[in-house]
Amino acid sequence: MAKGTRFKRRWFLLGGAATLTLVFAIREYRLIPENFAGGKLTVTEAHEQAMSGDILLLDIRTPREWRATGVGQGALPLDMRRDDFLNELGRLVDGDRSRPIAVICARGVRSARLSNSLTEAGYSNIIDVPEGMLGSAAGPGWVALGLPVQKFSEGS
Repeated sequence: MAKGTRFKRRWFLLGGAATLTLVFAIREYRLIPENFAGGKLTVTEAHEQAMSGDILLLDIRTPREWRATGVGQGALPLDMRRDDFLNELGRLVDGDRSRPIAVICARGVRSARLSNSLTEAGYSNIIDVPEGMLGSAAGPGWVALGLPVQKFSEGS
């Protein structure tokens, strides 16, 4: 076999392996964002409704993210990774699983996943804010629109 043919075959095989790895990663690790079939709000709508008390707006990002951008005015920071997340959420809504709860993260991926999980857990009025704090295909996001934020400190 000619040297050039072996070189092309090797690159072809490496490309095929890379493609299979990417397909596996997308399928198994859900690099493609999960969609949420329930209600959705823009960041502007979420801000207005949180300020008027019509919804409980949860910022489910991490403390590091809250420190970097602040927490949207009217939102409560509740890290979705907390072991007691569901217990704390239940406390915040006084056990009322029908209370309107909007969920926001950085770019809408975690909020969609958590919205699905909360619906499966029996919450009946979950609303996703898919553009998130930093923007996504759904819109520019809270920060880019210049919506008000509150500085986050560990005691808040």
